[in-house]
Amino acid sequence: MKKLKHTVLLLVVSLISCLSFAQTETAIKTDLENKLSQLFPGVEITKMKDLEGFTQSYQLVLNEPLDHKNPKKGTFKHYIYLSHLDFNSPMIIETEGYAARYTKTELSSLLKANQLIVEYRFYGKSRPNPIPWEYLTNDQAVADYHNIVTKLKQLYTGKWISTGISKGGETTLIYKSKYPKDVAIAVPYVAPLINTQEDPRIQQHLATVGTAECREKIIEFQRALLQNRTALLNEIKAYAELKKMTFTEVSMDEALEYSAMEFPFSFWQWGGKCEDIPSKNATSKELFDYMNKIVGISFYNDTTFHDLLPSYYQHMSELGYYGFDFTPVKDLVTSVKSTSNSRFAPKDVQINYNPKYIKKVREYVENKGSKILYIYGGYDTWGACSPTPNPKLDALKMVLPSGSHATRIKNFPEQDQQKIMKTLKNWLMQ
Repeated sequence: MKKLKHTVLLLVVSLISCLSFAQTETAIKTDLENKLSQLFPGVEITKMKDLEGFTQSYQLVLNEPLDHKNPKKGTFKHYIYLSHLDFNSPMIIETEGYAARYTKTELSSLLKANQLIVEYRFYGKSRPNPIPWEYLTNDQAVADYHNIVTKLKQLYTGKWISTGISKGGETTLIYKSKYPKDVAIAVPYVAPLINTQEDPRIQQHLATVGTAECREKIIEFQRALLQNRTALLNEIKAYAELKKMTFTEVSMDEALEYSAMEFPFSFWQWGGKCEDIPSKNATSKELFDYMNKIVGISFYNDTTFHDLLPSYYQHMSELGYYGFDFTPVKDLVTSVKSTSNSRFAPKDVQINYNPKYIKKVREYVENKGSKILYIYGGYDTWGACSPTPNPKLDALKMVLPSGSHATRIKNFPEQDQQKIMKTLKNWLMQ
């Protein structure tokens, strides 16, 4: 009987302990939500399923000023995603260049850090309808980040590290140049800093990357696409019907020609293999399937055209871009009239390109940008526009010789990974 009483007593104590622990956990979560509500008046907070390794995760919808210099101009709904580990641990802020992706970043895993994913203004769920284009500037976007970081630093006291991929990595560099004290470390992945609306370094890269034999095979494939125009258009129509895609903004004929001219850029950007390129005698389905794998015909359908209007607006106004090289297929092109990507920018808006904007960003990061870790792939077309930091800076640029636009720290050889991690840990200790 005494043994039974002892067992029952232990069960009761264990139950009380479990309840107390659960209540404590609930209290912590409520406390964090309360603090977030105080920092961001009017915020909408929704609990998210935790990504691996985090204890609390939230979607926050902020009332972000359209114009940080004049808050009376109104606000827009700005989506961010906070994944909590510990208030004293480092915080990774991912400066998205487009719509937000709720995934765990490479750096938050490597550094056992909290993470904050911030959707770029006027992309994804953070897109007003209609878009007030005059407020879609890089200065307003990085002011969003500054506003958010300044407030969250009241809670998260560890080192802050900004990171981003591609256009998001470019945003990381822009943010660092405008608010150099906001973060201790910046880690842009495959980030270009583009000089002009049609940066010639892109074509120089495409004319020299890989082997001469591979470049000739690429041209042969480009020509084969347009030499078999009727058959390829039939393939596109069948695919569009299958995927329920429409091509009213950009016709299928235009889409085929743009795909043919875009092919070299995308091939090297995503690490295509020369041996996989179909021969000029391949069937129309083989030609289409490979073109679709590398370029993606969906890039030109109405949905993507609409989704990327903000991107092309920015490229044509401040960020710069690249032009198409007509040379290999000039005699076969009938629909596309210009080398410019302005075809994909909004038509009802006056766009004036500012060549000085990125130049100032480049001057800062190359000459003053300490504690910046650059990650690039050697084959990646965008790598042609990468910054070259002054050797005197405490910065590190790592290029994976055969890497693509998908290059990450994990793709480097073990020795290089150790160098990268040693650098990051040294910076975190400073």
